[in-house]
Amino acid sequence: MATIAAMSSRGQIVVPISIRKKLKLGEGSQFLVVTDNENILLKPVREPSLKEFYSLIEQAQNTAAQLGLTEEEINAEIKAMRAEKLK
Repeated sequence: MATIAAMSSRGQIVVPISIRKKLKLGEGSQFLVVTDNENILLKPVREPSLKEFYSLIEQAQNTAAQLGLTEEEINAEIKAMRAEKLK
């Protein structure tokens, strides 16, 4: 599905209603905006369901086990990443 949209003076673009309905998007919907310096991709960001969340946790635990990471090592890395983000 393709359509043309115009940008406002404030940089806003209206997502056509046909696309909003098809993707079940509403006011406040959030998007990941990605570019390759020529194209723009808008990817809706949705909270995972509880089932998806637990599946992600299980995958992370399995990956950590395969890598032989301890809980202490994982916590230390999380702490380091948070400290880096605050800089």
